[in-house]
This record gives sequence, structure tokens and C-alpha cells, in this order.
Amino acid sequence: MKYYHEKTLKNISFDEAIEKVTDALKEEGFGILTEIDVKETLKKKLDEDFRPYRILGACNPPFAHKALLAEDKIGAMLPCNVIVQQNDDGVEVAAVDPVASMQAVNNKDLAEIAKEIQSKLKTVIDTI
Repeated sequence: MKYYHEKTLKNISFDEAIEKVTDALKEEGFGILTEIDVKETLKKKLDEDFRPYRILGACNPPFAHKALLAEDKIGAMLPCNVIVQQNDDGVEVAAVDPVASMQAVNNKDLAEIAKEIQSKLKTVIDTI
């Protein structure tokens, strides 16, 4: 089982892709809690050049709340990360598959929540 769902966008700039992904996440009830600019961080910390690469920490508050009620340590696996990276083919967007990541947690209630979030993140990837 793959641990992510992905799509490559063509004829779009990296910044436009970030905006498009953020809007699609919002449509599915997600906000961005964190944003890590990997390119900038690697340059600053290691003086290494890297391709445009951003990690968006997406959260859907009602589902995060349900997950925390079902499993009190699940915060260690939140938020749902979505990456946006420039590559030779265009701008790739990939979202974590929460069903795959929740296999490590043996909790039936959490598995159901993960399926719902999986569906929402798949919709985000499919609609961008």
C-alpha cells in the first residue's frame, strides 16, 4: 500500500500550485497549521541548494477532534501533511494516506476516521 496520493500539475507555477492546493484543502474543511519551506530551510541551515519543496501541515478540526477522542496519542501523527514540489515534469502534489499511516495503530474507531479523511484528501488531489 502506498502511503500517499499524488498528482503532477503541468503549466502552472510553484506558487500557483500552492494557492490551488490551499484552496482545495479549504473546500474539504482543512486549514494549514504549518508550512515548511524545505528549500529555504536547507539553504539557511546547510547552505545547500534544493528544488522548491513545501510541506503543508493540513488539519480538519472536527476530524482531528474525533481522532484525539478515539486515540489520545494520535497527535503524534497529526497534522496531515501535503507536499508540493517542483520536478522536471511540473509541480507534484502529494498527500499522506491516513489509512496507511494509521495501520500502526490498532484502533477500529480511528480506522473509520482515517477512511473519511482519506476520502477528503483524495478529493483534494483529484480536484486540483
